[in-house]
Amino acid sequence: MDFDWVMEFLRGMVKPVAALAVVLMAVALSYFQKLGLEGEMVYSILRAFLQLSVIGFVLQFIFTQANSGWILLVYFFMVSVAGYTAGQRAKHVPRGKYVAGASILAGTAVTLFLLVVLNVFPFTPRYIIPVAGMMVGNAMTVTGVTMKRLRDDIKIQLNLVETALALGATPRQATLQQMKRALVIALSPVLDNAKTVGLISLPGAMTGLIMGGASPLEAIQVQIVVMNMLVGASTVSSIMSTYLCWPAFFTKAYQLETHVFRSD
Repeated sequence: MDFDWVMEFLRGMVKPVAALAVVLMAVALSYFQKLGLEGEMVYSILRAFLQLSVIGFVLQFIFTQANSGWILLVYFFMVSVAGYTAGQRAKHVPRGKYVAGASILAGTAVTLFLLVVLNVFPFTPRYIIPVAGMMVGNAMTVTGVTMKRLRDDIKIQLNLVETALALGATPRQATLQQMKRALVIALSPVLDNAKTVGLISLPGAMTGLIMGGASPLEAIQVQIVVMNMLVGASTVSSIMSTYLCWPAFFTKAYQLETHVFRSD
């Protein structure tokens, strides 16, 4: 078995290890300012170092496999972790982890399907896994914020929602404004990022391609695709999460599940 790539990896880690100097600077500043963050800084960097190293070896293995089942395995793993994390943010939403996971799965799967069908990316691990990772990460953040904000807004305006229900409104009609507000707040950072991309900072995908030797024009083309898919996946996931939250917020008789809005 050829282990040359392992030695190449170890030689390549010289620069990342050298870059730890800036972390040591941050640790020293935290110590002198008595912030108490030194341990967390060191733990975070070591954990990131370990996680990225492990995923690097895993991807190296997967990229050499012809079976597309590996793509689906990695994709579902990412969605599962993202659903759990987003559900933790919206911890007061009943079955929040399942709602978040299903929403992220719907948004990213639809977007991936369109990208493959339109031949934007080939269905290979080298393309699909990084693309799916970017979409899942973005959808995770947006979905978590949407679910938390929707529940909090309904709690704040509980009397208003109950009055609307008493007058014959459906759960969707009674919470339409809260839903719109939650979606606008959750999606605004994604849209703001799309508006300012390239003006304030160069995005990660574009930067990576340029540093890898691609021309700036090629990098721009890929980054435009990335921005498009992030907006699409995030929008579908966030809207889906509002629909999946409603059964947890209301009874079959169109009454509020008040216990959902008691705890904080």
